[in-house]
Amino acid sequence: MKKDRYFYPAVFGYEPNEEISVFFPDLDVATSGTNDDDALVSARELLGITLAGLEEDGEEIPEPTPLHDVSVGENERTVLIDVYMPAIRLANVNKSVNRTVTLPAWLNAAALERGINFSQVLQEALKAQIAAQ
Repeated sequence: MKKDRYFYPAVFGYEPNEEISVFFPDLDVATSGTNDDDALVSARELLGITLAGLEEDGEEIPEPTPLHDVSVGENERTVLIDVYMPAIRLANVNKSVNRTVTLPAWLNAAALERGINFSQVLQEALKAQIAAQ
């Protein structure tokens, strides 16, 4: 059975004048980021993509090493990264769903007159709103 949420330790490495390196020892994958926030986002994206790939290929997903058992060197720290898999799995599904929206009559008429694609405009607006949050 697939889990909804996974937690894996990552090792963040800090070197002067370099991006922050991020390594998942249990999965043998790595990424980086320009600062802590960027490294965390990159780590979460990589974790989701990696685990989704393992699930899709029917491969065994390794048990995460407990955070306190991960060895780190100088200028490194361990960070527990989580990923919510339903969102990752749905991102790979491009199935459309119908939604009913209510518009003022004048706005509907003006959009139809200009040949505006309602679905495209709504999708772009939703993507922008999600990215902003």
